[in-house]
Amino acid sequence: MIGRSGQGEAPATGEGQRSFAFEPPFAGVAAGRVGRPLPRGRSALAIWFWEIDRVLLALILILICIGLVAVAAASPVAAIDRSTSAVAVNPLHYFYRQFLWAGLGLPVMLVISMLPRVQARRFAMFLAAFCTVLLVMVPLIGTSINGATRWIGTGFLRFQPSEFLKPAFVVSLAWLLSLRAKDKALPVIPLTALLTGIVAILLMKQPDFGQTVIYCAVWAGLLLLTGVSMRAIAGLGAGALALFVAAYLFYANGRERINAFLGLGTDAGGGPTQVELARATITNGGFTGVGPGGGQAKFHLPEAHTDYIFSVIGEEFGLLACIAIALVYAAIVVRVMVRLLDEDDPFIILAAAGLTMEMALQAIINMGVNTQLFPSKGMTLPFISYGGSSMIALCIGVGLLLAFTRRNPYLARTPYVRWSGR
Repeated sequence: MIGRSGQGEAPATGEGQRSFAFEPPFAGVAAGRVGRPLPRGRSALAIWFWEIDRVLLALILILICIGLVAVAAASPVAAIDRSTSAVAVNPLHYFYRQFLWAGLGLPVMLVISMLPRVQARRFAMFLAAFCTVLLVMVPLIGTSINGATRWIGTGFLRFQPSEFLKPAFVVSLAWLLSLRAKDKALPVIPLTALLTGIVAILLMKQPDFGQTVIYCAVWAGLLLLTGVSMRAIAGLGAGALALFVAAYLFYANGRERINAFLGLGTDAGGGPTQVELARATITNGGFTGVGPGGGQAKFHLPEAHTDYIFSVIGEEFGLLACIAIALVYAAIVVRVMVRLLDEDDPFIILAAAGLTMEMALQAIINMGVNTQLFPSKGMTLPFISYGGSSMIALCIGVGLLLAFTRRNPYLARTPYVRWSGR
C-alpha cells in the first residue's frame, strides 16, 4: 500500500523497508529502470513523437537528402538531353522539381504516420482499390513515353498509378494473409495469388516487367512469412522461372535487354550498352570520386537522373559513397526487423516486412543494374532517383510503415512494476 504525505512523498518507514518518491504509473518502465519521467506534453503530436521510430525516420531523411544532392549532380545531364535549339532547359531544373516533390512528400509521410493502425490499414486498402481502377484505365487513357504506357495525365500533373498501388497493395495482401492465422481454412492464399496475377497482367500490358517482378516477389516473400509448406515454396520457384522464360519469349524489349546483357546477338560496332555505360561511369570515380560537378562520363548516360543516378553518385562521390548508401538501405531493413521482434500481431509483421521488402528489392535491382550485375531495367533508386510519383508513393509507404511500427516505449519493454518498489 502506498502511503503519501501532503507533498506527495511516502512517510518514513522502519529499518529494512524501502521508501520511494511517488511517481506516475509506468514512469520508470522504459529501459528497465525506475525514475525516468514521462514526457510532459500530452498532445497528440507529443504522443506521436514518443511512439514513432525516430531512428527509422532519420534514415529515410538521410536518403532524401542524399537524393537531392544526387539529382543536383545529374540534373545538367537530363537538362542537356531535353534541351532543343528553341528551348534551353535550366541545368538545375530537375533538382528544383525534386526539391518540390520532397517538400510535398514529407508532410504526407508524417500525416500518415500519425494514423492509428486500424485507420492506416483502411486508408491503404482504399488506396489499393482506387489505384487498381486507375491501373485498369491506363491502357485506355494513359500517356505513352519511350514506348511504354504507364502514366495518366500530362505535364506536371502526370503520375504513375503502379507506384502508388505498390505500398497499398502490400498492406492489403498482408491483411488478407493475416486472416490465415485466425482460420487456416480461409482460401486467402489462392485469393492473394489471383489478385497478384491480375495486377501482373495489367502491368505487363503497359509493359512494365520490373514492377511486375517487385509485386510478385513481395507476394512470394509474404507467403514465406506466413509459413507455407516446402512444396508451395518449390512451386513458387518454378513459377518464377516460368515467368522469366515467358518474359524472354514474348516480351521483345526484355529479350533485347537480356541478350545485350549476355552479349548475344549484339553488334560489336554498335557501341557500349546502357549497362556498360553505367559501369564505366560508376568506376570512373574510383574510391573517392572526381568531386561534385566534375563528372564527365555521366553525360553519356541515358536517364542519368533516374535509372542510372547510382552511377552518377559513384563517379562524383566515389565508391565509398555508394557503399554508404547501400549500408543505409541495409540499416533500414535491420531496423524494421529489430522493431518487429516484440510484435505479436500477424498483420503488423506482414505489412511492415512487406513494405520494407518492396523498398529493398527496388534498391537492389537499381544498384545491380548500375554495377552490371543485372540487365538494364527502368527501376528508380528509392528516395534518391528523380520522380514525383516515386517520391510521393515512397513517402506514403514509409508513412504506413512508421504508423505500423509505432509503440509506447513506456509500456512495451518491462513487466509490471509495483509503485512500492517490491
